[in-house]
Amino acid sequence: MSSATKKPQRTVRKTTNNGGGTVNGRPSREEFLLQGRQLRTDCPRSSHAEWRPAKHRIDPLVLMKRSENGRISELLPIRHGRMLKSPFMFYRGAALNMAADLATTPLMGTHAQACGDAHLLNFGIYATPERRLVFDVNDLDETLPAPWEWDVKRLATSFVLACRSNGLGEADARDSVLACVRSYREHMTKFSQMRALDVWYASLDAEKYLSSHTKNLETRKRITKRLAKARARNVVEQDFPKLADAADDTVVIRDNPPLIYHWDGLRDMDAIRQAFARYRETLIPERRVLLDRFVIHDIALKVVGVGSVGTLCAIILLMAHEDDPLFLQVKQATSSVLEAYAGKSVYPNHGERVVRGTLLMQSASDHFLGWTEGKGGRHFYIRQLRDMKTNILVEVFDAVDMTQYAEICGYTLARAHARSAEPAFISGYLGESDTFDKAIASFSVAYADQSEKDHALLMKAVRGGDLDVVMEAE
Repeated sequence: MSSATKKPQRTVRKTTNNGGGTVNGRPSREEFLLQGRQLRTDCPRSSHAEWRPAKHRIDPLVLMKRSENGRISELLPIRHGRMLKSPFMFYRGAALNMAADLATTPLMGTHAQACGDAHLLNFGIYATPERRLVFDVNDLDETLPAPWEWDVKRLATSFVLACRSNGLGEADARDSVLACVRSYREHMTKFSQMRALDVWYASLDAEKYLSSHTKNLETRKRITKRLAKARARNVVEQDFPKLADAADDTVVIRDNPPLIYHWDGLRDMDAIRQAFARYRETLIPERRVLLDRFVIHDIALKVVGVGSVGTLCAIILLMAHEDDPLFLQVKQATSSVLEAYAGKSVYPNHGERVVRGTLLMQSASDHFLGWTEGKGGRHFYIRQLRDMKTNILVEVFDAVDMTQYAEICGYTLARAHARSAEPAFISGYLGESDTFDKAIASFSVAYADQSEKDHALLMKAVRGGDLDVVMEAE
């Protein structure tokens, strides 16, 4: 069986010692490095450059529609409209398509806790429970133990498409990918040399790093301004006036259709309170004490993202006092796009799958992160809405900005993988040369070309009247 088609094998996670010998039957760091290097024989690093559509590749629109099974039908035209805007927007909504394609590519043969949808806009800034602003992977709806290369390839390809969307040249796109993968490889080496606890303590302080390491002065000013705005943001003064209305001594969420509105499927408050009680039980006891200070006042449907459009996503307004609101985001969790190719989740509730994966990959996570099951057997996870969350304005990046951002994302993904996989094992495979970097650069260009072809098929289907589309105002 060739390396391009063999089923990825799960490996047992092992904690290594600091010295050069085996301790308590566990391989040493040097032995893990050697094992990783030896895997280059079966799966050469240069083989990752390969991208050829499988002979019987499933029609991308068939996969897109398959991913929409069970979604709210009235929202699907919004999803189609967002994916239609550009090849990059199509790529964002086509995680299942890429998962199917990645399953045919070469594999080193070990798993990490994978994001499953690691494109560059699924990284960003948010507040830790200690109110630090950190940069991290922040969308883990598809997370699952899977080959670490899949995340690297999805992230790298997103940089090519983002560069093209910004009007940057092919050389700029390749440079950004090389910077991303080089950063991943070099930081994986650093993590392999660190104590296990230090890897878990590692994080990227957004205020210290982004505001001081950004080369472009205008970009630095823009980031500093956005960080200051995020720092100053609070629920009472910003979110509450925008999202809520007070009427007849009651407080309700303000309708803003088609993005936020009171959906008939969320009218059964008894069922909602029962699901919320189940969510409460997934929190640690001291978080329950905090949550119990708040009372549910309202819930409304909220349309989010590209890939999530059509799933049941909502916001809940809770109040502790008249001037003390809390907004929670509820997101439906379905099976990961990776499951058909990397194995089923060990968690029966996909909300728990997302929560467990988030806790494994993020350097810090939300106080209110938990999961539940709703009416009809739907699975959900819940967290705070926004909470100083700040997106990076990739759409205005020039070539220098894009390369720097690629380096930061490469570091962040390496750190996230190093928390669950053995970093010395992966580092031994990657090595010190740029062989792997160049291979991924070649793959990402080829797969970006494929994504453009797939987007063209969507465009053709819309022109032929085969798909309903809603184009939102810019």
